[in-house]
Amino acid sequence: MAGSDKSAFRKIVLAYSGGLDTSVILKWLQETYDCEVVTYTADLGQGEELEAARQKAAGMGVKEIYIDDLREEFVRDYVFPMFRCNTVYEGEYLLGTSIARPLIVKGLVAVANATGAEAIAHGATGKGNDQVRFELGIYALKPDVKVIAPWRDWELGSRESLMEFCKQHQIQVDHKHAGERSPYSMDANLLHISYEGDRLEDPAAEPDEDMWLWTVSPEAAPDTPVYIELGYEGGDVVAVDGNAMSPAQILTHLNKVGGAQGIGRVDIVENRYVGMKARGCYETPGGSILLKGHRAMESITLDRELAHLKDELMPRYASLIYNGYWWSPERRALQVLIDESQRHVNGSVKLKLYKGNITVVGRESDTDSLYDARVVTFEEDAGAYNQTDASGFINLNALRLKLAASKGRKMQ
Repeated sequence: MAGSDKSAFRKIVLAYSGGLDTSVILKWLQETYDCEVVTYTADLGQGEELEAARQKAAGMGVKEIYIDDLREEFVRDYVFPMFRCNTVYEGEYLLGTSIARPLIVKGLVAVANATGAEAIAHGATGKGNDQVRFELGIYALKPDVKVIAPWRDWELGSRESLMEFCKQHQIQVDHKHAGERSPYSMDANLLHISYEGDRLEDPAAEPDEDMWLWTVSPEAAPDTPVYIELGYEGGDVVAVDGNAMSPAQILTHLNKVGGAQGIGRVDIVENRYVGMKARGCYETPGGSILLKGHRAMESITLDRELAHLKDELMPRYASLIYNGYWWSPERRALQVLIDESQRHVNGSVKLKLYKGNITVVGRESDTDSLYDARVVTFEEDAGAYNQTDASGFINLNALRLKLAASKGRKMQ
């Protein structure tokens, strides 16, 4: 297919990390399409030296190299809005990879518009979710662009074939850490780090302890718990232990504190959008703390029916993000409802972190708490709640059950 498009483009924007896969893709695009390739690299807090990616791209003849520091935007405009909905996919996954893709897409499209590129290329494989996320997002923001997915087009099907391609085309490979290279397919940003492949492809095999990079094992965590206090405004954390921080600073700090306490490890088999089940391991210490704290903050500030409505909508919202529909009208509409629900989610939550566990030990809101101690007390409530009202409430709710039973309908 690629051969038929050989002269179709003057310029292609490539989502580029500087690693093995995207370095091979860069050269393959140059050869296959005989056109200029523009590289785009997003810094989402993955912890890699991005200047090396710039130098490598320049060494391969790239004239236009874009590297964006998106750490604050990532947490402020993507992670925080997602956590306002207490979002979890299939009960466990905090969507660390999924929520990063729409922001990368936004950057790719902006560079394509700025450079006049006719095509955008990515390094996602034909087996995973990322190809869907990238391409749905790209088409939503730039419907007339061509998307190139080399893993679906070329004949290179293994790491060995990629290494041979590098040898043939004199592409620099970082041999300094070759003996230390992780056997896993990994993705990292400020929200999480993921691990797939190698021995994890056997869902019965326990991960090796040395696989985990961000968290100590709960067994090795300190014997003394750590207490932290999260300050909330409009559903978002704005301060930790009374210290105001930016969104990226907050998540970075929570990752460090939570990781030291063995918090945030998850080992799951998830249902990919393309139809297969896949086993993945994730470390999300800061995200785990954010989720626990936010639900505690909502517990005293959110109306009951609004809270239940959010819980009903959350799985749909999570699936939209997981499946790549961030830039869709339904996600945007849900976000309006979610954000409206957060107007009174203000106050503070105190958490205890201990050996992989997060325990809520306090929550308060001076201005927006719906918790009324006079109403719920077991002591004298001075007329705040009339207990005789419960009789009529129960009788009305029991009416349909009584009618059914009187007609001989058996409920056992």
